[in-house]
Amino acid sequence: MLRIARLGRLGLAVGTAAALAVGLTSSAQAATGTIRYFSASGQAFQIVNPPDNVCLNLQVRAQLLANNTNKTVSYFFDANCANFTGNLPPGHAVAFNNPLSVRVIG
Repeated sequence: MLRIARLGRLGLAVGTAAALAVGLTSSAQAATGTIRYFSASGQAFQIVNPPDNVCLNLQVRAQLLANNTNKTVSYFFDANCANFTGNLPPGHAVAFNNPLSVRVIG
């Protein structure tokens, strides 16, 4: 009986370790850096290490949008990534396109 209990605990420990290892290695990808944007009144906002392929609605329409990440960012005129406006390579900025949402594309 003790032997069966030990095997059960060993199996549980191995299963937990395997689940943790898989969970840690399959985390979501994210761009490194920040997407900075400024409202018409000059108020600054930023998104730190944005996730890949996730639509992010901005808090305000961006008069200036700067991609300070290591990946290209698509920007959209409307919320929920509708009405594609353009792509912004790493290290570039765009002004007066008034985007309301962004998505890191790689």
